[in-house]
Amino acid sequence: MSPTPKPRTGVEHGRFWGARARDWANTVEPMMRSVYETVFARVGLAPGMDYLDVGCGAGFAASLAAGRGARVSGLDAAESMLAVARERVPAGDFRVGDIEELPFPDHAFDRVTGFNSFQFAANPQTALAQARRVAKPAAMVAIVTWARPEGMEAALLLSALKPLLPPMPPGAPGPFALSDDAMLRELARSADLTPIETIDLDAPMNYRDRDTALRGLRSAGGSVKAAELAGSEAVDRAFSAALEPYRRPDGSYRVGARFRCLLTRA
Repeated sequence: MSPTPKPRTGVEHGRFWGARARDWANTVEPMMRSVYETVFARVGLAPGMDYLDVGCGAGFAASLAAGRGARVSGLDAAESMLAVARERVPAGDFRVGDIEELPFPDHAFDRVTGFNSFQFAANPQTALAQARRVAKPAAMVAIVTWARPEGMEAALLLSALKPLLPPMPPGAPGPFALSDDAMLRELARSADLTPIETIDLDAPMNYRDRDTALRGLRSAGGSVKAAELAGSEAVDRAFSAALEPYRRPDGSYRVGARFRCLLTRA
């Protein structure tokens, strides 16, 4: 009997999240700047440190880390995202791969982060165990995910695509899969990471106009999947209706969003 294959999520995520990489890079990632900067400050990212961003996307966080003097590495499932990351940080070591099987040696990094990445793993415990493996002993590992969706404006906006997507099975990966603090802490412990502190971070989504908002929202992997199933016009209609409560008199939009960071030690 052949061994049961390990769960791998990289191929599917690479296709969906890489489809609109430039829009993601230019529209979405810069809105997370305050989250990246706060996390780097809390983990003490300093010049000369070896830093890994797990699920690095188009490298905006990596570019901020490089600006702090860190030696930057990153992994993502989407080659088109990494193409942008390499432009942003030419000296960085960016690799295509799966967060459940990191292609880096043991104990290689002083700091490891995962910004909105671990919750999309088919097996988050495996992904976190990999993060611990590549971290140096006692290194800081930051797990950043969406905060709980209840009462969050961004969660209502993301739910606009539910009618266009097949129902998610219980326990399936998704944006809010790791948002519960107690569950996240227990998951970290199961991967031999020691939880230190949880911090919640506000980072509202600001768009100057409807076209910019749609360009950013369309670039997420779930939106690309919905467009394949229901058509891009259906996605635009769903998002346009969901955006309306957040439109300002000048035509811009502001949508409240909150993220949760669990700081741990390897």
